[in-house]
Amino acid sequence: MRELHTRYGKRGLGYAWLFLEPMLLAVLVVSLKMFSRERHYGAGIGVVPFIVLGYTMFIMFRGIWNRADSALEANLPLMYHRMVTLFDILLSRALLEAAASMTAFAMLIGLCIMLDMADLPARPLYFFTGFLQYFWFSFALSMIVCGATYENSTLQKFVHPISYILLPLSGAFFMVKWFPHNFHGLIAYWPMTSMFEEMRYGWFEAAPDDFFYPAYVITICMVLTLLGLLSIKLVRRKVELK
Repeated sequence: MRELHTRYGKRGLGYAWLFLEPMLLAVLVVSLKMFSRERHYGAGIGVVPFIVLGYTMFIMFRGIWNRADSALEANLPLMYHRMVTLFDILLSRALLEAAASMTAFAMLIGLCIMLDMADLPARPLYFFTGFLQYFWFSFALSMIVCGATYENSTLQKFVHPISYILLPLSGAFFMVKWFPHNFHGLIAYWPMTSMFEEMRYGWFEAAPDDFFYPAYVITICMVLTLLGLLSIKLVRRKVELK
């Protein structure tokens, strides 16, 4: 609640900006594709819902990743309270980003459904499973980023550029089956691609189920979570409250 109030407060659009910010960015990208001649990425997969899903989900990752390096400095006064941990601060920020992105996605995909540009999810369980894995992956990385960038201004400068580099590599805007068969295994084993493939399989009836590996992704997330917990534990020892 503190994070929500300090970031949005009662100024301007207030709490409405929580979901309007990711929604406006997604609308801009979608509007560019709506004027293209291509309306489907294969049978049963519309361009607009494809972009809506990919971009709104990536916005969540970008928000969690980009704000991880400043999480401790922005909330340092809270560390006076022994019951408040750095894990709590990072988790609250991540949940806020997830809520904003999911709200934006729900509103945009709902509009697409009303305009007959999209259908309801074909396999909701797969979609939400992929989303939870994606959130877990993003949060685990945020702990590592927070630990690695604390008192390291050089690394902090690379946080935002890396998020731009990951945008075309994430799998948000492409499907593994579009690439030559020889590259399928290599591309699908990139965790972000696997999670997007699972979310698309959950939403689109025609999406393939050959290119996502939940057990592999969960293993990666567990390893990243362990590294993240160790990172913030080491950082906590360095924090000096004055």
